[in-house]
Amino acid sequence: MSSSTRDEVLRHLQAVVEIEPPVQQTGKAIYASDLTHEMFRAYTRSPHDVGGQVDVPVEWTEEESEAWGYRAYVTTECLAWRGVWCAEERRRMQNVDLGTSQYLGLPYYGRWLLSAARILVEGHHITLTELINKIDEVKKRHEPAR
Repeated sequence: MSSSTRDEVLRHLQAVVEIEPPVQQTGKAIYASDLTHEMFRAYTRSPHDVGGQVDVPVEWTEEESEAWGYRAYVTTECLAWRGVWCAEERRRMQNVDLGTSQYLGLPYYGRWLLSAARILVEGHHITLTELINKIDEVKKRHEPAR
């Protein structure tokens, strides 16, 4: 990676950190006249939109599929068949609505499950309490016996 490219990537990452720090900091909104090109790019780019972005080479490795990923996919497809959500809504929720930390930190099908949970609660198909109780019930089923 050339020095100028590395500097450009570092400037972009610093701009993103200022906008989305790990712990949200209060501050004053920036004036448009103070908005740099790097800050504008950081504000307008969603985390899944990486086309044309500079990055380091990544070694490709074949990974074995995990059963929970298939189950997550089937669950979310069933929600679509039942009319709970459409493909565009799913893509927006799992790609655009997530912040950079969640988008890059969650596994691929983890983002699908988070989006499904949000759709179910926000669409009033279930309450948040019902969802939490069901998650606890499933966790208890999979805990080792004492």
